[in-house]
Amino acid sequence: MSHLYKTYLKTWPALKDINITVSDREFVFLTGPSGAGKSTFLKLIYGEERPTRGELYVFGKKVRKMSHRGRALLRQKIGVVFQDFKLILTKTVYENMALAANVVGLSPSVAHTRILEVLSTLHMGHKIKTPVYQLSGGEQQRAAIARALVTSPRIILADEPTGNLDPSLSSTIMDLLKQINANGTTVIMATHDYNLVDRYPFRRIELEEGRIRD
Repeated sequence: MSHLYKTYLKTWPALKDINITVSDREFVFLTGPSGAGKSTFLKLIYGEERPTRGELYVFGKKVRKMSHRGRALLRQKIGVVFQDFKLILTKTVYENMALAANVVGLSPSVAHTRILEVLSTLHMGHKIKTPVYQLSGGEQQRAAIARALVTSPRIILADEPTGNLDPSLSSTIMDLLKQINANGTTVIMATHDYNLVDRYPFRRIELEEGRIRD
């Protein structure tokens, strides 16, 4: 991000003059209180929002000049994990992952193989046919991470992924994200849980009222 600004409704500045680089295969905590701009920061990276001013480069490419197809291809390389999971509760774990695979154009056979691989890695193979509404909160978050991984993304964006979980489950989710990062995926995790952040030796980018705090 280079001198990046994001303003909503022309009057509310969510991000102001952001200058930051995240390296390939890095694990970064994005911290700050509610309303600091963390979710907007992530939304800009995966293309849900566009900068008002300044430049954003993802994989070395200027996002502002990308075509609609270019942004769609960009999203294929980014997995997103939400605090509220955004899973379809009435569908099974497999069906949720298959939908994500279909969106990015994986063939059914490739998607099937990839789903089995990811669920095995996350020790969730036994939940493959379970409807999401029958999963515990921790299992739903793991299923959300599995869905994000099914496309073999280069970046995982995690927006408060432990916000609704108790401390022991938070540690489990952190262990999963650490392993994903160790396997070569860049991870950017937004959180306001400073106790959690302090336990891990990763770089911290702290936002305060839309600016990076020195």
